[in-house]
Amino acid sequence: MAIKALNFDQVATGKKRLLKLNELEEMRLIVNENALIYKARTKRYHDKNLVSRDNNFGQLVLLYNSRLKLFPGKLKSKWSRPFLVKSVSPHGVVELITPEGD
Repeated sequence: MAIKALNFDQVATGKKRLLKLNELEEMRLIVNENALIYKARTKRYHDKNLVSRDNNFGQLVLLYNSRLKLFPGKLKSKWSRPFLVKSVSPHGVVELITPEGD
């Protein structure tokens, strides 16, 4: 009988429903905040192991040939001979020349 009376009382059921919706919204906000904290921690963990690779003028570097990935083979080298760094732009583009000057 109490359940039937509660179901017929629309004001009381409306208040209960609003309370549950507010609780769900609070839980969602807490979960989102925890997810952001987790992402920040994992990013910090991964970034501390990264090594910055700055190329300077006159440095010898190897050129990675990505086309050889299409042809699997253990004996094929993916790295070309050493090149000299001719110039480095601020946004990361590196110009290379052969040691002979080509």
